[in-house]
Amino acid sequence: MRKMEKQEAREAALADGLRAKAFGITPENVDEVIEKRSHLLKSVLPAFSQLCQTTFQIEPKEMLQVLWDLWLPLGIKLASQRQQLERPLIQGILGGQGTGKTTMSKVLSLILDHLGYRTVSLSLDDLYKTYSDRLLLTQQDPRLIWRGPPGTHDVDLGLNVLDQIRQLQNPVMVPRFDKSAFGGAGDRTTSEMVTNVDIVLFEGWFVGVRPISANIFDTAPPPIVTDEDKAFAHDMNRRLHDYLPLWERLDSLIVLYPTDYRCSLEWRKQAEQQMIAAGKSGMSNAEIEQFVNYFWRSLHPELFIKPLVKDATAVDMVIEIHADHSFGEVYCGLIRNS
Repeated sequence: MRKMEKQEAREAALADGLRAKAFGITPENVDEVIEKRSHLLKSVLPAFSQLCQTTFQIEPKEMLQVLWDLWLPLGIKLASQRQQLERPLIQGILGGQGTGKTTMSKVLSLILDHLGYRTVSLSLDDLYKTYSDRLLLTQQDPRLIWRGPPGTHDVDLGLNVLDQIRQLQNPVMVPRFDKSAFGGAGDRTTSEMVTNVDIVLFEGWFVGVRPISANIFDTAPPPIVTDEDKAFAHDMNRRLHDYLPLWERLDSLIVLYPTDYRCSLEWRKQAEQQMIAAGKSGMSNAEIEQFVNYFWRSLHPELFIKPLVKDATAVDMVIEIHADHSFGEVYCGLIRNS
């Protein structure tokens, strides 16, 4: 990196005060930070370019700025957190449909691999109850028409896996879920055997989400409208208590936070349209709205996610997502609200 480029990079790294604080960048260490990031960029670039072209099907140059500004410093931060622990790091990533959880997990795994850390991704989806168990569940509670809301996961399975990894057991069988099984209803598939895990990226649409005060549902936003809707929201809120032991295993929580929660509906429509254009089966707009509204009825983002990002005791970093999928502000909960 030339002297002029270094100076520009230095100024850019310090220009956004919230982001600089989130990544621990100060005027005193900025030169060292830029140097470290430059070296890391060179080493990950070939593998990153390949990932962009083969997996994301996007030109690497379109992703370079995000790699430099967000993913590299985040990878370095996670590596540093892991170094300070005597055991593997359990990093929670909370994000709804289209926020880029999967993309971020793939890129972070690549970066951390180059830093010498073995990373495994675990999705909340991997903890779904079996197909047969969910059939029984639907018989007990016909409102649970789709997998996804609280109650459709095997929490004990998640606790066992995370505890085995935290206790440095080897090997560990990580559960995996096949969404295409049983005509899209999904079922467990062969577990993945992993060894010597350093970092777990545990992602999902309500990872880390906590129960809220029940009286909030009295004035809930749409689509929680009818008494039946409110009863469903109450019950889902109550079932969140079962997940708290799982969230206690998290060492840190990152929230991918859309600046407008309604973006997830548009993102879902875009994703389905792309699938249909590629010759695959996809949902109609009416089906998508029914589907997304079901999830908003169970855990409404305005009620559950919005207060969470302001809670510095629960969230370590917030990454804002704009309607065009670009990243906005990056900040620590405590800094943003102090």
